[in-house]
Amino acid sequence: MTTVTVNFWDLVLLLIAFLAFVFAAGKVLLSQIDRRLNERFESMEKARKESSEHWDKSFAAVLDKLQQESSAWNQLERDFMNFKADLPLSYVRREDYIRGQTVIEAKLDALHSEIRVVQIKGGING
Repeated sequence: MTTVTVNFWDLVLLLIAFLAFVFAAGKVLLSQIDRRLNERFESMEKARKESSEHWDKSFAAVLDKLQQESSAWNQLERDFMNFKADLPLSYVRREDYIRGQTVIEAKLDALHSEIRVVQIKGGING
């Protein structure tokens, strides 16, 4: 049987070398993890900004459309108020027309009666 003798300082040196290797490997692994996390966060931030810009544009378009519709409704309301203001000038209610026509016909009937009276008196006197 063969025996292997290892000096204590060689064993300590071997242990230090192994720990240095594990530390270096851990550091490389952690730096890769950190780099990948940074890439992932940057891509998520980019996607969030693009989504935010998309929603900002969409909301701006909706707000513009609402503003236009509001302006259109305001214009329609102004036009309707102008129409209501001009309506009495260009339209006579049926009752008002009938009342006016009745007054005119009553005056014509009275005038006709006076003419007939004058004709009758003229026929008698003449």
